[in-house]
Amino acid sequence: MEYRDLYLIHFPIAQKFVPFEKRYPPGWSDDPDATEPRMEPSAVPIRETWQAMEELQSAGLVRHIGVSNFNCQLLRDLLSYCEIRPATLQVESHPYLTQEKLLRFAQQEQIAVVAFSPLGAQSYFSLDMAREGEGVMDETLIHAIAKRHGKTPAQVLLRWGVQRGTAVIPKTSSPERLRENLAIFDFELAADDMTAIGALNRNRRFNDPGDFCEPTFGTFFPIYE
Repeated sequence: MEYRDLYLIHFPIAQKFVPFEKRYPPGWSDDPDATEPRMEPSAVPIRETWQAMEELQSAGLVRHIGVSNFNCQLLRDLLSYCEIRPATLQVESHPYLTQEKLLRFAQQEQIAVVAFSPLGAQSYFSLDMAREGEGVMDETLIHAIAKRHGKTPAQVLLRWGVQRGTAVIPKTSSPERLRENLAIFDFELAADDMTAIGALNRNRRFNDPGDFCEPTFGTFFPIYE
C-alpha cells in the first residue's frame, strides 16, 4: 500500500522499542519467551508520538490520524498543541459503558467516534475478561425491542450505537452474521427506546489495561482512573 486511510494511537501507553528485525509486531510483552513475560513501559510523551503521526500525514503516508482509548483530559491536552487535529476517537462503547460525556465532548470537537465492542461482553467471555450474566444481548429490554421491530438483539444494539452518532465496528467471522450486522438501516429506535437502553449503563469496561495487564503481562498498568 502507498498509504493508510486511518492510523491510530491504540492506547495511551508507550512501551520500550523492539527493533523490527527482532520482532514485528512487537506485542505487549518485551520478551514473550521469558519465564514471566512483562511489559516494559517507556517515558515517551504523547505529544512526541502525535508529532510523529502528523509527519506521517504530512508526508502522505496516511490520510487521517486519530486516537483510541483516550479520555476527555487526554483529548483536551492533545488539542492544546496538535497542528493536525485527531479525526477519530475509538473507544469501547455499549449500553453497559455509554461514556456519554466523552461522546458529547468528542462530537463538540468534531472528532468522529468509533465504538468498538458495541455488543458488549461477547468478545470477552472467551478471554475471561467478562463474567456470566454480563451479556447485554441477554437483557429483557433488548429482546423486547428486538421482537417489536422484527430484528435480532445484536441489530438493536448496533442500531442504538449508530443513532447516538457513533460508527460501530462489531466483530464477526461469519458471512451470515456480517449480513445481519449490516441490516440495521431499515428501522429506527424511538426516543424512549434510546433512553431506556442508555439507562442500562453500569460503567462496565471490559477492555481495561488496569485489569488485564497484570495477570497477562505481569505489569500493573491502569490508564483510566
